[in-house]
Parts: sequence; C-alpha cells; structure tokens
Amino acid sequence: EAQLVESGGGSVQAGGSLRLACTTSGYTRDDSDMGWYRQAPGNECELVSAISSDGSTEYADSVKGRFTISQDNAKNTIYLQMNSLKPEDTAVYYCAADGLAWDAAACYWGQGTQVTVSS
Repeated sequence: EAQLVESGGGSVQAGGSLRLACTTSGYTRDDSDMGWYRQAPGNECELVSAISSDGSTEYADSVKGRFTISQDNAKNTIYLQMNSLKPEDTAVYYCAADGLAWDAAACYWGQGTQVTVSS
C-alpha cells in the first residue's frame, strides 16, 4: 500500500521558519511530480509547490521567495523549507504525488500536517 507520510508542522510566530518532510513508501515515483498542497478552513485546496523528478520546481505566487522545495531521491523524501512565515500560511499541508494524490485529491488522501502562524 502506497503511503505519503508528512512531518514537521507546528506553531510559530510570524517571521519564523518550519521545515516539512514527506517520505513515501510503497510508491514508485518514476518521472512523476511531487509537491505540497495546503488547505485552510473555508478555503480550497491549493498547490503550494511542486518538484519534478529532475529537480525542476514551481511555486505559488504567494510563497515565492519564502519557501523552497527540495528532494532526496535516495531517501524517497521531499522537503518544504518555509521561511518568513505569515499568518496567512496557516493551513494543513499535504504531501502530493502525481498519479497517487494530486489536485483536489491531495487534500483528502493523507493526514497532512498542521502549520499555524501567529501574528
């Protein structure tokens, strides 16, 4: 059974940093993109950042310059370094894998990790 296990969420003050990690098991990535989605109460599930198997990245405009996505293929893990956090970054963050959990399904597939940023 394929699993995406997120870790690293928590509560920080505005301006602080957090690093999320997602480790996969039972999942063969091949050339699929992986990434992070988030969903705040009352909001839609939105793509925060994605990374291709060859390392190409994309970011939502709201996080550009503050968040960095990376991967360690040997560890089957992707990361999201979040700096200069803002209260509007508060959400449940979900790891996503194209072909397994992507688009709106990303916010329903795994358990996610809560990120809370206080002002």
